[in-house]
Amino acid sequence: MYFRSDKKNSKNISLNESIGFDKDGNEISFLDILKTPKPDFALDLHNQNNLLLLKDYFDVLTEREQEILVSRYGLKNAKEKTQKEIAKELGISRSYVSRIEKRALTKLLREFIKNKNDVDY
Repeated sequence: MYFRSDKKNSKNISLNESIGFDKDGNEISFLDILKTPKPDFALDLHNQNNLLLLKDYFDVLTEREQEILVSRYGLKNAKEKTQKEIAKELGISRSYVSRIEKRALTKLLREFIKNKNDVDY
C-alpha cells in the first residue's frame, strides 16, 4: 500500500494528500475515497478534536468563569442564557458578566494558541 511504503512520513498523513489519479487523470486524495455518511466528515473530526481540547482547557478557568461560559453557551446540556439572565442569577451586573465572559474566552484562546503546535490537524 502507498502509505506503508513511505515509512518515514507514515505518521504525517493528511486527508487531503494526493494518493494517485483517477481514470481521467484527475488527482485523488484520501478524503475523496473515504466513504462517510456526511460530506463534512473532516470538519466534524476537527470540531470533535477542538471540543475535547476545550474540555481540557476549561481547567485554566475559575469556577465563576466556567459557570458563566456553561450558562452562556449552553454547555454540559445547560440551557443557553443571555448575559442579563446570568447577571440576575449571580446578583452581578450584565457588564460584569460580559467582562468575565470575555476574559474566559481570551484564556481559552490563549490555551489553544499555546498548544497549537502540540496538535496535528
